[in-house]
Amino acid sequence: MKKVGGIFRLSEHNTTIKQEVMAGAIGYFTIVYIIAVNAMILSEAGIPFEGAVMATILATFVGSLLMAFWANAPILLVPGMGINAMFTYTIVQSMGFTWPEALAVVFISGILFMVIAFTKLSKILSESIPKTLKEAITVGLGMFLLLIGLEKGGLVERGSNAIIALGDISDIKVIATIITFLITIFLFMRNVKGQFLWSIIFGTLLGLLLGIDPKDTGTSFNLSDYAAVFAGVSFDKLLYLPFWIAAFSVTMVLVFENIGLIHGHLDMVGQPQKYSKSFQANAVSATVSGIFGTSPTVSTVESAACMTAGGRTGLTSLTTGILFLASIWFIPYLKWIPDHAIAPILMIIGGLMIQNVKNMDLRDLSEAFPAIFIIAMIPFTYSIADGIAIGFILYPILKIASGKAKDVTTPLYIIAFLFLINFVVHSIH
Repeated sequence: MKKVGGIFRLSEHNTTIKQEVMAGAIGYFTIVYIIAVNAMILSEAGIPFEGAVMATILATFVGSLLMAFWANAPILLVPGMGINAMFTYTIVQSMGFTWPEALAVVFISGILFMVIAFTKLSKILSESIPKTLKEAITVGLGMFLLLIGLEKGGLVERGSNAIIALGDISDIKVIATIITFLITIFLFMRNVKGQFLWSIIFGTLLGLLLGIDPKDTGTSFNLSDYAAVFAGVSFDKLLYLPFWIAAFSVTMVLVFENIGLIHGHLDMVGQPQKYSKSFQANAVSATVSGIFGTSPTVSTVESAACMTAGGRTGLTSLTTGILFLASIWFIPYLKWIPDHAIAPILMIIGGLMIQNVKNMDLRDLSEAFPAIFIIAMIPFTYSIADGIAIGFILYPILKIASGKAKDVTTPLYIIAFLFLINFVVHSIH
């Protein structure tokens, strides 16, 4: 036990093994919902559900090890909400990549992320992109998750006289979504520990009571089912420009999302000196995610639950990772979870991300309009990459139009030009 305390320097952090393990356990129950939610989103890209579950568990476990032993920080790394939607709905369904090709995009974007994290590029890139655009990406992702949640729950559908219309409120599945959402938001507002896990259990039981058939009621799982997913990356599209645009877009989201999250988490526990190694652990974890068969891992907001519970070192994240690994035994039963049990979580997480709009200064129209277009175009085009591209192209144009061309950094001009070239190439084809 003393050796464990020495590895994680518990005495220096004024904590104990018991406190760290308890914090890690609380973190697990706060974030364990991601196993089912992430797997369901990835399965819509064509990845076998059981394989996606296994990939989510293993990526989280390895991410926890990296954060524990490299950074010694109580930060949880799990496949990120928003970036998983980008994987399925943008890269696969919108851009036309197969899921093995999309995993290659994840792997390459992870390599780019590592190059940034282990060099001075991290600081250069962070300083070259205006805060308004960074926040707009998060808000746009939130809008996208909210829309996906509403669609999954049947609350909105394709309209006959409009693009989107209100769903059939009398449908039993929609009723189940509404009831589950009310319970979920109540638990969330009351700050009940593990609220999303409880809401998934409630939604699943409600579906059984209302006679809503689950997608699959199998209770078996064979590790061979994961064989097709592990290291299932395909680099067939590596030499195509859209592949690199997708990889670049994923990297942008990863870098800006994690810069903010990691800074925020470490400031919360007074450990800003751990930022560099935490960011690097995040980058390596995102890279291996593609090998495991999932969208990239990110520093999750739920890490705050660990820290509030007293987590101060990597022993906290290690504990969460070990508990995730133990979740393998429950894989067969995750197939019982219906869409209406997942939809409310997507809506609430989307709403939380939309709150970042309060950090945006929209008084300057040359700043406001590019940001607004990012927020609007991500859900309207059903493409995170296109939404980001439109905003980044518009930003320098409006700055030049308002006589503020010098406000745009050279890297941002280059990024905007690359996005513009991608649109030109797409229009030619």
